[in-house]
Amino acid sequence: MASPEQETTIECILQEITAVGRRLEGISSAISFLTAEMKSMSLDIANSQSHVLRLEQRVKIIEDHLNTGQDRDQELLYLRSKRVDLEDRSRRDNVRFIRFPDQVEGADTQAFQQKVLPA
Repeated sequence: MASPEQETTIECILQEITAVGRRLEGISSAISFLTAEMKSMSLDIANSQSHVLRLEQRVKIIEDHLNTGQDRDQELLYLRSKRVDLEDRSRRDNVRFIRFPDQVEGADTQAFQQKVLPA
C-alpha cells in the first residue's frame, strides 16, 4: 500500500494531468475554430481571385476596344485631311465666271466658254 505522502503525490499528479487535459481540449477547440476560419478565408480568396480574373478580362476587352477606337480615330483624321486636300485640288481646277447671270451658259457650258473667252 502506498503511504499518505505517495497518495497525495499521486493525487497532485492526477490533478495536473486533468488540468493538462482540459488545456489540450481548449487548444483543440481553438485549432478547430482556426481551421474553420482558414477554410472560410480560402473560399473568400478563391472567390476574390475568380472575381479579379473576370475583371482583368473585362479590362482587356475594354482596352482592346479603346485601341481599336484610337486606330479608327487616326484613320478618320487621315481620311478627313485627304478629303480636304482633294476638295482643295478640285477647286483649283474650277473656273469661276464673275458678273454673269445664273444659267446664262445654258445646257452647253463648253460652247458658252468658247464664245465668251477669247481663243
